Amino acid sequence: MIYEFKSRATGSVIMTKPVAEWILGIVGKAPGRTGIITVDQMPAAVAALRRAIEGEKQAQREAEKADSVSAADAADAEDDDYPISLARRAFPFIELLETSHAAGKDVTWGV
Repeated sequence: MIYEFKSRATGSVIMTKPVAEWILGIVGKAPGRTGIITVDQMPAAVAALRRAIEGEKQAQREAEKADSVSAADAADAEDDDYPISLARRAFPFIELLETSHAAGKDVTWGV
């Protein structure tokens, strides 16, 4: 299942269900078939996403400090899995929220 986030100020942002529900949880919205983020709610939603992104970056920095893995082992680990950061996943959504907020338009979603 996919989520499509829409605004009359921008194009759509489409996400898979797990990613969309993760991001909705961060901004304090319950996942569901439809929903809305009002213009008044957007600054808090963007702030929550930015805090979560910074928290993820900090956790990654701490994990890297704690690891005593050699460069060769680290390269092998990178080949095994390619995690995509919250920052990369949330960037289009943050842009959608900021542009919509500036234009005074709500963001809605449907699945």
